[in-house]
Amino acid sequence: MTLAFTYTALPARVVFAEGSSAQLGAEVTRLGCTRPFVIAGARHTLAAKLAAVGIFGDATMHTPVDVTVRALAEVHAANADCLIAIGGGSAIGLAKAIALRTDLPQIVVPTTYAGSEATPILGQTEHGMKTTIRDLRVLPEVIVYDVALSSTLPRALTVTSGLNAMAHAVEALYSPDVNPVITAFAEQSLAALAHALPILVESLDDRDARAEALFGAWTAGTCLGSVGMALHHKLCHTLGGSFDLPHSETHSVVLPYAVAYNAVATDAMARIARAIGAVDAPSGLRALATKLGAPLSLRELGMPETGLDRAAELATAAPYPNPRAIERGPIRELLGKAWAGEWPL
Repeated sequence: MTLAFTYTALPARVVFAEGSSAQLGAEVTRLGCTRPFVIAGARHTLAAKLAAVGIFGDATMHTPVDVTVRALAEVHAANADCLIAIGGGSAIGLAKAIALRTDLPQIVVPTTYAGSEATPILGQTEHGMKTTIRDLRVLPEVIVYDVALSSTLPRALTVTSGLNAMAHAVEALYSPDVNPVITAFAEQSLAALAHALPILVESLDDRDARAEALFGAWTAGTCLGSVGMALHHKLCHTLGGSFDLPHSETHSVVLPYAVAYNAVATDAMARIARAIGAVDAPSGLRALATKLGAPLSLRELGMPETGLDRAAELATAAPYPNPRAIERGPIRELLGKAWAGEWPL
């Protein structure tokens, strides 16, 4: 059979090196900008060192629209000509939301493994519902990966953020848009993260493992930005946006169950298992989460059992591509197992 595929590379500049955050001023100049505005999840120590026209330190999980409105007012008041986001998915998501409304260029400095920095995707929450859009205006122009900044990431967030990144690579392997470039990225990402995360659980300041995990996160984010995602991401957006569950922890819990549901994608399952060194994909992912000390049930995250029916309804309300048909009964069963933390079969 003749190989045939379509792959559209996303335009972005990636600077990956320990200490690379020292180049932020040069990157601002390279964009032709002089008035950067900093977005951070908290008042990050790096943010205070930058020559910026303003700092917004209240970025919030799931990018609530009301927070975006507040931040946007400060950006306008400062007459900013570019954005610098420092932090995890919350800070990067807020910068994207502002870029969508202003078309300001963005430089992002990820300090977790969320992967959002490499995507033209924005998830926003309003009135208890999380919606997702894909728009090149939200794709950052520059990504600065500084391994030194990730070295202070706490153990729990290192684990769940890393498993969140693995979810991007996993779902890329059975996306209808999959192509050989993204398949290679996905397998490389899974192998890097599966190798680095157990090392980091034992030694948080292992710089080689930090670099490997950060590279795995970038390749996973590239997968997320290049092809459509499926059931796993739909479930996590539903649970996070409608039940306010923590983002990376929810990904950590749901991933083995979503993979078990999609076991009909046999080629993807074989690739996942091989990349993480497991006999089968769902059990291998669950065993890895267990080894890393990640949360293993939605119940641990505060999901009310009484909300499972509504979650199943929301997750099946609109059709979306997935290897296996999305049906309310089986999805409700999946959620029930994830809530209880049963072994994914």
